[in-house]
Amino acid sequence: MRDRLGGRWRDEDFADCYSRDGRPGFSPAQLATVSVRQFLLGLSNRDAAEAVRCRIDVKYALGLELDDPGFHHSVLGDSTTASCGPAGRTASWMPP
Repeated sequence: MRDRLGGRWRDEDFADCYSRDGRPGFSPAQLATVSVRQFLLGLSNRDAAEAVRCRIDVKYALGLELDDPGFHHSVLGDSTTASCGPAGRTASWMPP
């Protein structure tokens, strides 16, 4: 996936969706990649997050180090339904 889609999404594409205050979150571009993979394979949030923690091919697709701990499955639930910007405008990478 990384070889085919590498650079398709950048964190800057999601800048309007995230607050500049507080602790940095997970990479929005990586979450978008996980969400696409999740959709294509019909995975639950738990299964998708488990794949990020345990599968070398998924870590490669996301550009993660092998010892990266991944993230909790609830992060996916928050990112797949989120909208951003004024009046709930959706991110530019999301289909209309």
